[in-house]
Amino acid sequence: MTSTALGQAPAGAKLGLAAIFGSTFFALVGYFILSPLLLLKLKGADISSTLAGLFVATGWLGIFVMTPFASSVANRIGRRQCMWLASVLLMLCALLFTLTQALPLWFALNLVSGIAMSLRWVLSEALIAEFCPPDQRGRYVGIFQTMVSATFIIGPALLVWLGTQSTVTLWVVNCLNGVGLAWTLLIPKVPAAHDTGTARVGLHGLLSALLAHPIIMLAGFVGGFFETGVTSILPLYGLALGLTASAAAVMVSISGLGGVLIMIPAGLIADRFVDQAHGRRTLMVWSAAVMLAATLALPFVAQTPWLAWPVVFVWGGAGGTLYTMAMTDIGSREKGITLVNSTAVLVLTYTLGGLVASGISGALIDWSPAVAFPAVLVLVSALGLAALVRSHQR
Repeated sequence: MTSTALGQAPAGAKLGLAAIFGSTFFALVGYFILSPLLLLKLKGADISSTLAGLFVATGWLGIFVMTPFASSVANRIGRRQCMWLASVLLMLCALLFTLTQALPLWFALNLVSGIAMSLRWVLSEALIAEFCPPDQRGRYVGIFQTMVSATFIIGPALLVWLGTQSTVTLWVVNCLNGVGLAWTLLIPKVPAAHDTGTARVGLHGLLSALLAHPIIMLAGFVGGFFETGVTSILPLYGLALGLTASAAAVMVSISGLGGVLIMIPAGLIADRFVDQAHGRRTLMVWSAAVMLAATLALPFVAQTPWLAWPVVFVWGGAGGTLYTMAMTDIGSREKGITLVNSTAVLVLTYTLGGLVASGISGALIDWSPAVAFPAVLVLVSALGLAALVRSHQR
């Protein structure tokens, strides 16, 4: 970070960025060890797949229930205190998972974990945007999103290394949450939210943010549709193509690798435009165009299976870039509680895109993997590109 950039950044920017990066990294690594571990423990206890699926859905329910009200909580208790609350809740839930085997309590704890993760997700991204030097916002948002993507890989890898049957594994999760909380406590005083008394919060705030940035939110939806939703069902698609189970599973990693490798360069490029707002929209259009081009190749994958690898790599990279540029754009326009509102809507639209894709793709693959599945994906990517081009031209 240059001295010029520091002069433009708020007081405590270096410490603020380091604290949010550190706390988020340790919290998410712990979360992505804990989530698959709990699911495996449920299956090991002869719990039905239906009940296990409902357990996973409970965590997502917590995220959906809390995200619309993240700005209300932040407005009431403060943004830094909101991060502290989320870290404490995650640590307590992990500790109670360690100490009890009662299934009803596990469901309740998973719901609370989802609520805490929602607060952390919205507030950490909003605070990253607050603390970033204005001329390096794309770089730091890109680095942050890349780090988040990396925890998807690091957490499960640590679980494999520690062992799913080891009693130590849950205590490692507790230690990671404790370290994450310690980093969270280092977050310095957040720049004053001058809109505390005037910003609309809750559902009204979400509606205002959606109306203010409809195209940005659409970019978040398309990004979530491909980066999270389609990726989650790639093993099913790989099996439908006749790939082995191992090769089908690797498709998920290839998609994740696309996000990890592309988001930082995209953020650096966005910062180099003289008109950064124009640059971000340009990168969104190009990302959507590359995504559409890759999706148009999907009908040929059945005859040429190796095409699947570059296609899913592009989906991960382009989807991640759309979300990164959307978050950077919001952070450059807004501050305070209004920024929290807009971040919450972006999180909701991104998550909604993931849920829609994962919800319909399995049925489409069962019905027509060579025609219906590619057709719907082409339609979504084409509509996203058309909307972004039209907005960019205006």
